[in-house]
Amino acid sequence: MQTTTNDGNERRIPPAANDVDSERIPGKLIGSIVAVGSLAFIGILTETVMTVLFPQLMDEFGVDMATVQWITTIYLLSVGVTMPLSSYLNRRFTMKSTFVAAVALAVAGSAIVVFTSNFAVILLARVIQGVGSGIATPLMMNIILQQSPRSKVGRLMGVGSLVITVAPAIGPTVGGAVTSVLPWRSIFVFVIPVVLIVSLPIGLVCIQQKRDVEEAKLNPLQFVAIVLGLAGLILAINQTGVAISDAVAGNSAVLTVVVAAVAFVVGIGALLFFGWSTKRSYSPIIRLGWMRDPVVLFHLAAYLLMPMVGIGFGYVITNLAQLSLGTSALIAGLLVLPGALIGAFFAPVGGMFYDRYGATRPILSAFTACIVALVLMLGFSMHMTPVLLAGFYFIFGVGYALGYSNILTSALNGVAPEFSPDGNAVFNTSLQFGGAAGTTLFSTVFAIAQAGAGAQGTPAFAHATTIGGCWTFALMLCIVVAAWCFLFAAFRMRAHRMLRTLR
Repeated sequence: MQTTTNDGNERRIPPAANDVDSERIPGKLIGSIVAVGSLAFIGILTETVMTVLFPQLMDEFGVDMATVQWITTIYLLSVGVTMPLSSYLNRRFTMKSTFVAAVALAVAGSAIVVFTSNFAVILLARVIQGVGSGIATPLMMNIILQQSPRSKVGRLMGVGSLVITVAPAIGPTVGGAVTSVLPWRSIFVFVIPVVLIVSLPIGLVCIQQKRDVEEAKLNPLQFVAIVLGLAGLILAINQTGVAISDAVAGNSAVLTVVVAAVAFVVGIGALLFFGWSTKRSYSPIIRLGWMRDPVVLFHLAAYLLMPMVGIGFGYVITNLAQLSLGTSALIAGLLVLPGALIGAFFAPVGGMFYDRYGATRPILSAFTACIVALVLMLGFSMHMTPVLLAGFYFIFGVGYALGYSNILTSALNGVAPEFSPDGNAVFNTSLQFGGAAGTTLFSTVFAIAQAGAGAQGTPAFAHATTIGGCWTFALMLCIVVAAWCFLFAAFRMRAHRMLRTLR
C-alpha cells in the first residue's frame, strides 16, 4: 500500500500481519519466472555476447564498425518491433503456447548462426533470435504483473530485472572467454541444450493461465507501421553517422544523407500513423489511452533514455578497451563484469526499496550515482586505464540496477490493471529501442572520431578511439541527466496530485 506524507513524499505501508498467508509467492509462479526468465536471459546473453567480438568480426567478414554493429542493432530492433505484439499475444493466446513459440524461435536462430558463414544470413538469424526474445521478455513481466501478490510486485519485478540484467553483465565476458579457446560460434552451440533442457521443461510444468483468452485481432497495418517507425529511426541515426564519417574522410555523403532523411521521415510518419490508427481501431495492437497521463509519459521518456546508456555501455567499454587501451577480448569482457554483474544483483534490492519507501527517493538517488560515474568517466576520458574504466562503470552499474526496474513499476502503478499488458508492451519496446538507438548512436560517434585515422591497430587509430570515448561519455552524461529531470518532474506532479486529493 502507498500513501503520502504532509510534505508530499511517498511512503510504503507494509501489509497487515493477517495478510501474510495470502501474500505468499506460489511455487509455480517462481517456476514460471525461472523458465521464461532463463529464456529471456539466453536471448539477451546472445545479444551482448557479440559486442566484444566486433573487432574479430570486422576482420572475418571484411566490414567496418558502422556495418558490424548491425549484428547487435538488428537484434535489438527485432526485439523492439516484436514487443508491441505482447499485449495482443497476451490477450489472444495462452501464456504457455506463447512461451513454446519463443523457445522454437530461439533454438532456430541459434542453429542458423552455428551453420552459416554468410554475414547476411547471420543477420537473418539475429532477427529470428530477436523475435523470440521479444516474446519472452514481456511474457515474464506479464506473469509477474498479473500473478504476483500485490505486496511482492516490487521485489519480483526486481527479480525479473535481475534475470535480464545479469545477461548483459556476463555476455561480453562469456564472449571473450569462449573465443579465447574456441570459435565464436561455439557460444550458440551451448545455447540450444540450455533452452531445451532447462527452460522448456520447467515452463511446460509451471506456467499457468490465470485469465481467459480473448478473440483479439491483429491489425497488420498497425504492425507494419511499428516496424517502419522503429526501423526508420534507427536507420536514420546510423546513416547520419555514416554521412558524417564519409564527409570527414573526404568521401561523397550525398546518398547517405538522402537515405537518412527519407528514413527519418518514414519513421516519424509511420509512428504518427500508428498512434492515429489505434484511436480508430476496435482492437488495436496496443491500447494507448492510458498514455494521456503526463506522469506516465515522463516515466516512459526516462525508460527510453536510460537503456541507451545502460545497454550501450556493453558496446562502448569492450570496444574502447580493445581499440584504445589495447586489451584482449577476454580482458575487455572482464572489465564489464564487476559493475554489470554485481550491479544486476542490486535490482531486487531496488525493488525492496520501492516496496518500502516508494519510488521517488530510491530512483532519483540511484540515478544520481549514475551521473556521478559518468562525470568521472568524462573527467578521466583522455587518461583512462582499464582499472579506472571498470571502477567507474561499477558505480554506474549499481545505480542503474537499483533504479531502472522501479521506473516501470512506478509508471504502471498509476495505470488501470486491464491496461498493464499494453503498458508493459510500450515500456519494453522503449527499452529495446533505446538500447538499439544507443548502440547505433555510440558506434556512430566512434566511427566519426575514427574516420581518416588510418588502419585499426595504429597509434593514430587508438588516439581517435580515445577521442570518440570522450565524446561518448559526454553524450551519455547528457542523456542520463535528461532522464533524471523527467523523473523528477513526474514525481513532483504525482506528489502535487496526491496532496490535492488529501485536501
